[in-house]
Amino acid sequence: MSRIKRWKNCFSENLLMMLTVAGIIMGVILGFILKFSKSEDSSRAWTKREIMYLQFPGDLFLRMLKSLILPLIISSIVSAIGSLDLNLSGKIGIRSIYYYATTTICAVILGVILVTTIQPGTYGNEEDYSIDINKAPKRNITTTDTLLDLVRNVFPPNLVQACLFQYRTELKLPSNTTNETSKYNWDISSSYDDGTNTLGLVTFGVILGITISKMGDQGKPLLEFFNCLSEAMMIITNWVIWLSPMGVTFLVASQILIVKNFRSIIESLSMYFLTVLLGLLIHGFGTLSIIFFVCTRELPFRAIGRMSQVMITAFGTASSSATLPITLQCMDNMGVDSRISRFVVPIGATINMDGTALYEAVAAIFIAQVRHVPMNISKIIGVSITATAASIGAAGIPQAGLVTMVMVLNSVGLPDKDVTLILAVDWLLDRFRTTVNVMCDALAAIIIDKMSKVELDSADNEGLHNATELAHLRKIEN
Repeated sequence: MSRIKRWKNCFSENLLMMLTVAGIIMGVILGFILKFSKSEDSSRAWTKREIMYLQFPGDLFLRMLKSLILPLIISSIVSAIGSLDLNLSGKIGIRSIYYYATTTICAVILGVILVTTIQPGTYGNEEDYSIDINKAPKRNITTTDTLLDLVRNVFPPNLVQACLFQYRTELKLPSNTTNETSKYNWDISSSYDDGTNTLGLVTFGVILGITISKMGDQGKPLLEFFNCLSEAMMIITNWVIWLSPMGVTFLVASQILIVKNFRSIIESLSMYFLTVLLGLLIHGFGTLSIIFFVCTRELPFRAIGRMSQVMITAFGTASSSATLPITLQCMDNMGVDSRISRFVVPIGATINMDGTALYEAVAAIFIAQVRHVPMNISKIIGVSITATAASIGAAGIPQAGLVTMVMVLNSVGLPDKDVTLILAVDWLLDRFRTTVNVMCDALAAIIIDKMSKVELDSADNEGLHNATELAHLRKIEN
């Protein structure tokens, strides 16, 4: 009977994960059935409207998840920092920065080593790669301006505006000049693009949490508000998460219909695809596992197994931000202290993009190899630094890395339009690198939780002691 009970418990705990895996498999099968149900005749091919209809249920699922991101990030960070004393918050923050900096640098170095060793750009000729300039991200910008915009967005002038828009610099060609003029001599203007300025809101949340912690008893009513809001968001997340099997089914199926020619992709981009995928696998199950073992003296595979729902959702949605609510819920189920997970995970989802950093380093050097642009050590170092900065500035949304990829290409002296060389497989690689991104964030919460156990227990005991003394004094007064 006990064995049957264990099997029932195991089944109930993993039911959602199994349904989500089944959803991805069904999405692949449905996508290929629909794709090959019509002939190659363009008049009978799937139209954009038909694909939009197929994607509609998945789009609704993504919208539900994304609607939780803003209140969840702010409430989680404020409640986590506000519940800790400033010394402990500082230690957790420093450990988070060390971890994220280490993993990102390791990812970039690994990507550079693999792409320079395998040299995927030397397989085939330039003519093998179809280029559609109209698909290239349209933005006239320099690397310096991109980095400055990243810093500007850390300090939004209007918090309400930051919920809806991100600041960006725009360069405009002066009249009576030629396109050959250096972009550093172009006219400078600014605009606000659609998209939440998550970096700025996280910064505000950290500062507000520190302020509440410093206020002591006077700040407790505000802290209780954010605690209550955070718990409410987690309950809503639990409702939405059960829609993930259906959502990922239609998201994956629609992406398969969008791809026009699988044969040409396999022939021209197979080595590039395998290089990036190999790098992500080595980083996810090699580098991160070693770091986890060094920090905790435990093997990470049991923890990774319990994060399967998070990783599957990340693969299905291709969005680390959309997966954030599920990651936080998973950390709660794994027994990670909520003060740690609700501080570390949202920050990681905002600034830590290991998979994106590795992909951008590989992609830039791959394109240089295709274009026969020699890569000396100084250019490789420049690509590494720029890829690291670009990954921090990349939004946690599907294929956001393509936009920041332009900055990395500029650091090597390659034109923006060469981004289209990798467009054909980016939709699939985006799902793998997003999975690595969220896996890194979740492991960070587990590592920092274990490293901070002594301080957390000490803080809990001190808080209990203070509460006991306060109750005793009130009893005496009465």
